[in-house]
Amino acid sequence: MSSDSLAVFRKSMSKEMNALAEQHLQHDLNDSDRDALRKGASTVGTHATIGSLVGLGLSLFLAYRLRANRTAMFNTFKATERPTAVRFAGGREEPLPDLTNVMKPSALGDVATYTFLGLGGLFFGGETGLLTGTFRARQQIGGDRGSRERIETAFRRFQADALRKQADALDRREGSWGL
Repeated sequence: MSSDSLAVFRKSMSKEMNALAEQHLQHDLNDSDRDALRKGASTVGTHATIGSLVGLGLSLFLAYRLRANRTAMFNTFKATERPTAVRFAGGREEPLPDLTNVMKPSALGDVATYTFLGLGGLFFGGETGLLTGTFRARQQIGGDRGSRERIETAFRRFQADALRKQADALDRREGSWGL
């Protein structure tokens, strides 16, 4: 599992693409457009971080409650009277094994519960934060029509340059098919 799987740890593009994007930022946009993009990027990062923390906190609380309920259920099971044997219609009697030790909550089960629920909450909260941050950043950036059009034009130019670079890289490795 790479660090890009979690929204809070995602980094930007490669150094070459980052330099190309920075070049387009400097030449195609004015200061207010760059500030709007930086503010939008900051909003996305903030939402992803807060979402990750909230998801982690809620999942750890859920793991705590799950462990407490599992322990209470085990104590109830241990305190109740259980059958010790089964008598069949033919008169044969078979003893039943005591499963109390098998059902007892363990430290390994607690570690697994906290780990998997924590990672799930971190992932779910981070992705939700990334989604809400993206929507909020889109609202912020799209507020000024002229700025939005300049940003869209700069982005299209960046995409075209990035695709040209990828095509050039593919042309240089013509016979290998990437294998």
